[in-house]
Amino acid sequence: MTLSKGRSLSRRSFNTLALGGAAASTLATPFIRRAYADTRKTLIFGSGEPVTASFDPTSHTSLAQINLEGFIFGQLFRTPMRPEKPDEIVWELATGQKIIDPYTIEYSLRDGVKFHDGAAFSAEDVKASLEYASQATRPAAWYPGPVEVQVVDRLTARVSTKAGGYPASALYFLMGFLPIMSKADVADPKRLQAHPNGTGPFQFVKQDGNSTVLKAYDGFQNGRPLLDELRFSYIGDATTRVLGLLGGEIDIIERLEPEQYETLVSDNRVKTQRTISTENKYLHFRCNKPPFDNPLMRRAVAHAIDREQIMGVMGVAGHASSNYISPLKFGYVDLPDYPSYDPAKCQELLNQAGYPKGQGLPEIEYLTGTGFYPKTKEYGEVITAMLQEQGIPVKLTVLEVAAWVEKIYQAKEGVPHDNMVDVGWSTGSPEPDLVLRSMFHGSAGPQGGLVNGIRDKEIDAALDLERGTADPEERKKIIQTVTTPKIMEKLPSFSLFTSVNLHAMRASLDGAYFYPNGPLDVTKAQYSAT
Repeated sequence: MTLSKGRSLSRRSFNTLALGGAAASTLATPFIRRAYADTRKTLIFGSGEPVTASFDPTSHTSLAQINLEGFIFGQLFRTPMRPEKPDEIVWELATGQKIIDPYTIEYSLRDGVKFHDGAAFSAEDVKASLEYASQATRPAAWYPGPVEVQVVDRLTARVSTKAGGYPASALYFLMGFLPIMSKADVADPKRLQAHPNGTGPFQFVKQDGNSTVLKAYDGFQNGRPLLDELRFSYIGDATTRVLGLLGGEIDIIERLEPEQYETLVSDNRVKTQRTISTENKYLHFRCNKPPFDNPLMRRAVAHAIDREQIMGVMGVAGHASSNYISPLKFGYVDLPDYPSYDPAKCQELLNQAGYPKGQGLPEIEYLTGTGFYPKTKEYGEVITAMLQEQGIPVKLTVLEVAAWVEKIYQAKEGVPHDNMVDVGWSTGSPEPDLVLRSMFHGSAGPQGGLVNGIRDKEIDAALDLERGTADPEERKKIIQTVTTPKIMEKLPSFSLFTSVNLHAMRASLDGAYFYPNGPLDVTKAQYSAT
């Protein structure tokens, strides 16, 4: 581990020196021009991930796209997920919700709201959005199952979950995450994909290279934003984002490296923000191919990893947790007997799996990305060294963001080339099933879990049990004592820690709020006089 520590110190020294000399730097990036913000009425957001080619909110699970959609689309309500009150609900397009019966939840809707194209918002739009987005064929598998919506009147919608076989209470937090689309747009897939049309504070103007240009929506129901324009710009490299902020080309940046955050904290040109997220970072095993189709191998790897060393690498960018969901999620508890660093247990499991001291194992490719999450290469090297110490022949492959994103998910046919992949799963709601079912239910993707490819009847049964429980307190108990312990037992993935979002912004920018899953609320943001 000495070599990895040395590399970390070297990287820290490089980043500190780079930041120290950044005052005179300019960002040589063609898609960003400071002139756009000279009036102090434009905000440029430096995103660590590109947006997708489709603006249909149901067509993806991309975090960058979700962040962008948060500016454009309205939701029935928002869940700020503040650590002191993670289950708080702030009403937006809805003014209230109530359970009518075990399979029906009713929403009272806000009057006077209009979409960016001028169409009036009504229960018909809620019906179109929910019935479309809950279809099993949609790539964004956020819903537990299909819903049917009854339009009681123009401002009342009743959502039935009976066809999906799950209780309406499962939607209690979930509706605070799902964008509401126009009925007309849902009926026209080409328009929906090409031109986003919501009720949110900013409306789409154009795609300008790697930047998405938005303008303030004068008709926003909570009052027009104080800013006139927002530019959502993809800048994949973390150091480039920092140099852009200090050079004046960018106003807010995300996904800082820990050393960068620690340096910027004392820089009076910027303000920093550290937020525990809804996202855990996982080492996902490809469970639909050898050797990780064998749970003994998965457990062997988990016991070879010292998570305390990983937390040392992460510093301010990590929060220790021992579960498959974030501490901000409904039902979180530190799981007893969560796999810990135990080389002797690792060797015992390797022997039981038929690979004594790792003998006979094929080369295992461990895939990670750089430029999106902080320290992935560094702690990837640490994990690789730990596994190699136990005789497990691991090769670490580090890719740039775009190439890494292309390889994360299970495809409809064939199996991934790699054996393990590092990735998180960030969702904008306290609802745990947004993570648990997407990652671990056999119906989530074409080959099981979206990333790990797990298909396990016992895990599915444990997930179905908690989803089918209407009483919130009983459901929480099942999540804590049945569902997450069963996932831990089968270990299709190993949750390493909970991510911490590290942002920085210009010191003159006030009023921005960072949600724990990454999106940003700048409806009240403005620049102070300098």
